[in-house]
Amino acid sequence: MISNVDFISEINRMRKEKNAVILAHFYQTGDIQDLADCVGDSLALAQWAAETSADIIVLCGVHFMGETAKILSPEKKVLIPDLDAGCSLAESCPAGEFEKFVKARPGYQVISYVNTTAAVKALTDVVVTSTNARKIVDTFPEDAKLIFGPDRNLGNYINGVTGRRMLLWDGACHVHEQFSLEKILELKKEHPEAEVIAHPECKQPVLTIADFIGSTAALLKYTEQSPKAVFIVTTESGVIHEMRKRSPQKQFIPAPPNDSTCACNECSFMRLNTMEKLYLCLRDETPEIFVDPAIRERAVKPIQRMLELS
Repeated sequence: MISNVDFISEINRMRKEKNAVILAHFYQTGDIQDLADCVGDSLALAQWAAETSADIIVLCGVHFMGETAKILSPEKKVLIPDLDAGCSLAESCPAGEFEKFVKARPGYQVISYVNTTAAVKALTDVVVTSTNARKIVDTFPEDAKLIFGPDRNLGNYINGVTGRRMLLWDGACHVHEQFSLEKILELKKEHPEAEVIAHPECKQPVLTIADFIGSTAALLKYTEQSPKAVFIVTTESGVIHEMRKRSPQKQFIPAPPNDSTCACNECSFMRLNTMEKLYLCLRDETPEIFVDPAIRERAVKPIQRMLELS
């Protein structure tokens, strides 16, 4: 543990001297969100990474987000505060197994959620985020044979709202899988005036009781615009920090997981990033994200297609 260092002033000094930009996901801790140059969901982070003029991108999120930034800006140095900040959803879809799954189904086009490794993106026709998944799926002909991976919950949701019959890879996010339907219903009884808002990575029973379903950015926008004053937030609780900043007069209640000892649901990988690690990351310019050039050449095409369609 480093002492006697003003992390905020030092980070501000170094990012100016090094022409660095700090991008943070809504699931980061509040102190990192407040310090970041840009805070957003996966789509916004990808867009900023593609457009920034900075020499160094510090991605405060998880590993696949850093890879996406490197794929879009290969000439830039891309750093992440903790290299172990992975993603259970990305890890649920090993590239080798996914490649076998795809090759066994000739004639199918592949739609991959952004929460995947660069190697899986390289096997993909178009990447999507929860923000744009429905819009992009709708660009395919109705009779198109589609594979969607790796999130079965998001895939089921998109199938339901579009009438598609995409083949789904059997993966899931550990955070969104763990929400307790029973506890959400108990919260609803305690707060009958509250609206339940949920991310489409949640299981179907949770989505069934939700008043609004949307991406992280969509949930945030909805809480700003809704006349309601109380919300039960069924996604990673880090986004509540920004919700409270934008709507301080409203109440946001984190939906609990099945673990009875927890009142909210946090991504253990996202929380590996800390202010101290961010400081060290900028100071030492490590850990750095690298992507194999051959994989990057294939992976950039479906990401660029997503950005064009978005």
